[in-house]
Amino acid sequence: MGKKPNPDSQLKAIGERVRDLRIKAGYSSYDSFADYHDMTPKQYWRLETGKNFMMTSLLSILKIHKITLEEFFKNLE
Repeated sequence: MGKKPNPDSQLKAIGERVRDLRIKAGYSSYDSFADYHDMTPKQYWRLETGKNFMMTSLLSILKIHKITLEEFFKNLE
């Protein structure tokens, strides 16, 4: 049988991808991104650090970046 995925490492990978999207969009800090998009910095920080976040938060971020769930999760280990 294959190796079971580690939820902590998967959440971390999601956070890294969210951070990469922010940087690519030209935001130097998570605070500036959160403020500009009317999110609390803590809410956004939880996403970037791969903490236990709400799916609705991730969906909001993807909408801001105009990408689909499929695009976001493509090739995500």
